[in-house]
Amino acid sequence: MKITRLRTEAVHLPFTPPIGGGLMELRSVDCVLVFLETDAGLVGEGLSFTLNNRRLKVIAEMVQSLAPLVEGLDPELGGSVSARAWGDLNFIGHKGVSIIGLAGVETALWDLRGKAAGLNVSRLIGACRTAVPVYNSSGLWITRSIDQLQREAGEFLKQGYRAMKMRLGKPDPKDDAARIRAVRDAIGPDIALMVDANQQLTVPRAIRLGRMLEEYNLAWFEEPIPYHDHAGEAAIAAALDTPIASGETEYTSRGMLEMLRLHAADILMPDLQRMGGPTEFLKAAHLAEALDTPVSSHLFPEMNLALLATVPNANYLEWMPWFAPLYRDGIELDGEGRAIVPTRPGWGFSFDPVAVRRYTAS
Repeated sequence: MKITRLRTEAVHLPFTPPIGGGLMELRSVDCVLVFLETDAGLVGEGLSFTLNNRRLKVIAEMVQSLAPLVEGLDPELGGSVSARAWGDLNFIGHKGVSIIGLAGVETALWDLRGKAAGLNVSRLIGACRTAVPVYNSSGLWITRSIDQLQREAGEFLKQGYRAMKMRLGKPDPKDDAARIRAVRDAIGPDIALMVDANQQLTVPRAIRLGRMLEEYNLAWFEEPIPYHDHAGEAAIAAALDTPIASGETEYTSRGMLEMLRLHAADILMPDLQRMGGPTEFLKAAHLAEALDTPVSSHLFPEMNLALLATVPNANYLEWMPWFAPLYRDGIELDGEGRAIVPTRPGWGFSFDPVAVRRYTAS
């Protein structure tokens, strides 16, 4: 079997209403869907994305520029793509749009390899679990009132989640503490509660706030300061009992290795897109395992579920429904707050052609 063509499709998924807070208002998620067609009729599916329709055409052009790496390739030799891409991208660098484009190609390639073997990607690699703990990351935004936070947290519990994440970063840290206390009161002591500052704090402010929040038994305190300040993250991690989670904004396993060297995070969060795809994602996870550090995924739940099923040190799958409208099937939970790993070939989740047409970008 040979890959005969790399094809892309741009889709626009609006947020209604927009999501406020954090570093910017989020109005849409915009994707470059990647299809690797073969002479055997199988098609591998992947994607890269941006927010608010910014630089989507640049990402699409980056993906298309990588077509020579895969067209004519036997998918069983897919491991060569990452190695050749590393040299091919060297001149423009291994961060930013070059790696984002590579992620779209690699995610499609791994899907194709699984389909060709008739195996889910988790079984293709070698799964160590059939379900992965999952947290709901789709709400509890900083713009919510306390009443809204408590109602939404209650809804997450009814849906079967045993973990959830809320955002913080109010001007007065006492307001953050009050909001977290209200959610903890609503969900009880046994539900995992994560908080995310979206890089908005300084080191002193993060330490001060983190100490105020210790009593609420948080699962983690995520991205308290700008992501590039790994020394600052390490200082916060050393000062607090609450684990610090970070890494979603760093690039490739090399970036993850630097974070591990500096003890910048107690929980590492490789992002499938900023890793450049599954190859580097798994390298990052294995580096973390060697240093007894848990990993939790960022976005891409339909793909990360299979990957985390193979990672012994996996902590939580992030459930964010941004891409869900594009897929035929949805992620299902068991009765213990875990996402069930599908046995369908490839990622186990395929694009719905009707939905793709509905959201096709003009």
